[in-house]
Amino acid sequence: MIKAVIFDLDGTLLNRDASLERFIENQYERWKKWLCSIPKDKYISRFIELDCRGYVWKDKVYSQIVDEFNINNISWQRLLNDYIEEFHNSCIPFSSLISVLEELKSNAIRLGIITNGKGKFQMDSIRALGIEKYFDTILVSEWEGIKKPHPEIFHKALREVNVSPNESMYVGDHPENDVQGAMNIGMLGVWKKDLQWKNIEADYIIDDLGEIPVIIRELKGI
Repeated sequence: MIKAVIFDLDGTLLNRDASLERFIENQYERWKKWLCSIPKDKYISRFIELDCRGYVWKDKVYSQIVDEFNINNISWQRLLNDYIEEFHNSCIPFSSLISVLEELKSNAIRLGIITNGKGKFQMDSIRALGIEKYFDTILVSEWEGIKKPHPEIFHKALREVNVSPNESMYVGDHPENDVQGAMNIGMLGVWKKDLQWKNIEADYIIDDLGEIPVIIRELKGI
């Protein structure tokens, strides 16, 4: 019986691709006075390319953008600070996020988040989505000093919800960090499809968060 569901954040609960594009468009408009020599679509597309789906921290992204576009009137540090302070205002959830969390909680399922990233930044995104109250534990790699797929961060989340690995599932979009990391300690690994990956081994593969309660009901034989 599944007693707990632990989630990844970016690409799983947070539609990071859509959120990032919204943020970059807004950033360009905020700083247009200094960026107007760069075509907006070029600024957006290059940022997204350098960002590598969030796996490159933005100090490197902005320093490279400033160099490539020969931006002299604004520093990469100011653009980075703008990202840190403003990104949460552009956060977009995946469809059915709140309804799924409410359904799981109503069925006494304990909930958690394990996310790799910067502590305050990730918490700002979680709060912007309005979902912090649903979770019994939230672990962010920077604050934990360890990140997925290391088994200890999964074990810590399970200790905090007081559930054993075989009574839990982990839902995430990254095949190694999320799915394999969870399966390695005996959790059910649920992969939320991401088009950049193919032929992924997982216990379950979903397109939408709304499939999670269905899987849990099936496991209970309901």
